Amino acid sequence: MIIYKAFTFAAAHRLPQVPQSHKCSVMHGHTFRIEVCVRGPLQPKAGWVMDFADIAVAFDPLRETLDHKCLNDIEGLENPTSENIALWVWKRVKPLLPGLCRIVVQESADSGCIYEGEGE
Repeated sequence: MIIYKAFTFAAAHRLPQVPQSHKCSVMHGHTFRIEVCVRGPLQPKAGWVMDFADIAVAFDPLRETLDHKCLNDIEGLENPTSENIALWVWKRVKPLLPGLCRIVVQESADSGCIYEGEGE
């Protein structure tokens, strides 16, 4: 079974590796939506895989780091694509959530990235 908890944060960024003519080369902002997904067995007594609050405890410090910040200024996010944000979150949450199976990053209603720990 897979459960998830979704989080949002607002942040600015620019993509330094795209041509200057690309619209994302200039500073702009998004309200990002992150889903942290955990796979595990249903615990019969509790009736859940894990408490959603435990997922929040793992992610909330990251949200504090990201919210209302310039992502380019955060160590490890100098090129803050959705893909790099997903990997950055994964590396920090995985030690706290051993059942982590997916990070979803949405930078808009119709664009985002799904990372499932490839190569981990």
